Amino acid sequence: MFTDNKLYVAHGSNGPICLCGKMANRHGLIAGATGTGKTVTLQVLAETFSQAGVPCFMADMKGDLSGISQTGQTSSFIEKRCAEFGIENPPFQGSPVCFYDVFGEKGHPMRTTISNMGPDLLSRLMELNEVQTGVMTILFKVADERGLLLLDLKDLRSMLTYISDHASELTKQYGNVSSASVGAIQRALLRLEDQGADKFFGEPAFDIMDLLQCRPDGKGIMSVLAADKLMLNPKLYSTFLLWLLSDLYVRLPEVGDQELPRLVFFFDEAHTLFTDTPKSLVDKIEQVVRLIRSKGVGVYFVTQNPTDIPDSVLAQLGNRVQHALRAFTPKEQKNVKAAAETFRANPDFKTEEAIMELGTGEALVSFLDEKGTPTIVERAKILFPLSQIGAITDQQRDQIIKTSRIFGKYDTMIDRESAFEVLLAESEEASSQEKVSTPQAEQKESKTSSSGEKKGEWKKSFFGKILSAVITSVTAALGTYVANTVTGSKSRSKDSIGKKITKTTVSTATRTATRELTRSILGNLTK
Repeated sequence: MFTDNKLYVAHGSNGPICLCGKMANRHGLIAGATGTGKTVTLQVLAETFSQAGVPCFMADMKGDLSGISQTGQTSSFIEKRCAEFGIENPPFQGSPVCFYDVFGEKGHPMRTTISNMGPDLLSRLMELNEVQTGVMTILFKVADERGLLLLDLKDLRSMLTYISDHASELTKQYGNVSSASVGAIQRALLRLEDQGADKFFGEPAFDIMDLLQCRPDGKGIMSVLAADKLMLNPKLYSTFLLWLLSDLYVRLPEVGDQELPRLVFFFDEAHTLFTDTPKSLVDKIEQVVRLIRSKGVGVYFVTQNPTDIPDSVLAQLGNRVQHALRAFTPKEQKNVKAAAETFRANPDFKTEEAIMELGTGEALVSFLDEKGTPTIVERAKILFPLSQIGAITDQQRDQIIKTSRIFGKYDTMIDRESAFEVLLAESEEASSQEKVSTPQAEQKESKTSSSGEKKGEWKKSFFGKILSAVITSVTAALGTYVANTVTGSKSRSKDSIGKKITKTTVSTATRTATRELTRSILGNLTK
């Protein structure tokens, strides 16, 4: 509850416990065993940020968080809490919500391109070993040098075939490209496609800036990702969220500590991010978490036990809410002790014992004060949500989706010319030339190829890639105009052909430049 310019989230023996807005970007942790109230705590924090004008992103694992979009109602439990907390007439209200779904079934699709994902994250997603990851890096390098766009899985498959056919010459320039490694990547790609990842890669690619929006009344919009199906593939889930964090880090400017963060990112089931993850990638995750706070983004990890998160990352999480843990085995008792040691001790009780005594809705809370120092841990009761607890109906979800400000922006996939089309055309041309090959034709082809290579060098440059994309888009626009003129069909647009070409040129150039810059910066980050 945002009241008196304070982020009120819990109530302890000494009164309300508030999260310091200036320190909210110093990240946080919500931990506890299943059924102890982690999801409700996440909902309370998220709606409090929304009321303060801070947009949030969160993954909805079971559909429960969708209720944040509806106005809550009183109950005997809430009435009891109001009496305990001294709250009269709680202002029940829903939060503005935008639903997303990687598979496009329960929300707006969230896609990215193969190129934007990059070789490192893609290799993690496909569970490739070090040698296979090296081949993937070579593939991206060759695609960049040839100016080939990698947008979807068929582009990646075409490039795999290309580097396999040209393995001998590529090996001399970049290193070994073995058929065994290419075959392993192709099999991993097939598994990825069977899991539905083909819906995640493509265009229009998701614009990360859509997560940083507020409603006209000042409330931050809650971006809720339907993750029940996505969690069937934990690797895809965690890699997708890591890509979102990386893209945020690349795109956002430095702002330092503000009165409130620009965005709060909740990472539920956070242990999936670190399971079977190479140390090199864990180091990169720790780097992103450490640096992204200066961009005004707070990251809150939600997991069962703090030990699920590496110490290097755990050290970055200053705001903590610890729900109950159960300890029936020596290993569980060790985990409870480790969790207790992460708090600043309170002389009024033993933290280790309190963790095992907490009831549902209770937690040990320690937030950073205005100077960035962790406060003494307090045993507290989490505030109740002002929005609905539990899932909404399919009809309510559909209504919210259809009235969303981005409805129609991502819902239809686009398949423009990319590596697949270019390589297919080259293959067909080569086959045609072989059938009519003569010594004279071969000599002419050699000259044309040599000339073409020289002329094609411009396509490898930054501005060459932009100009090439613009030429392709303008040609398509002219083709559509001519076709409409011949058939006599009328366009809905009132723009002249000149205006259409101008809009196409500006839009394509901007999109291509942004993609190339993002790839460049993200590539430097993951090295």
